[in-house]
Amino acid sequence: MRLQQIAQHADDLDRAAEFYSALLESEPVARFDPPGLLFFDLDGVRLLLDRNAPSALVYLHVDNVHDTLERLDGLAEVVSRPHVIFTHEDDALGPSGHDEWQAFILDSEGNTVGLIALQRH
Repeated sequence: MRLQQIAQHADDLDRAAEFYSALLESEPVARFDPPGLLFFDLDGVRLLLDRNAPSALVYLHVDNVHDTLERLDGLAEVVSRPHVIFTHEDDALGPSGHDEWQAFILDSEGNTVGLIALQRH
């Protein structure tokens, strides 16, 4: 079994498309309006931005949380600055010998999005 799709609330699909295109560094793969659906491909998992979906807390892997926040300057409100949340001593939740960095932002639609990056320590 694998994750197929995550839905996230979006009031304004144009605004959400602009924000998520900047965050993901890719364009939407499909849009159906009506009924108000916008899709991005996250390496085989669909991110659905939907006017009727509830807000979800989505965590996205990025190469570097600091660089991502810099790229999004002015597009996202930072809720929590980058910080090390966990050090992986074994491979249970991530590769051993790596620090897990996290930051949290508000997207264009008011949803909290977690950003995660792994860096060797």
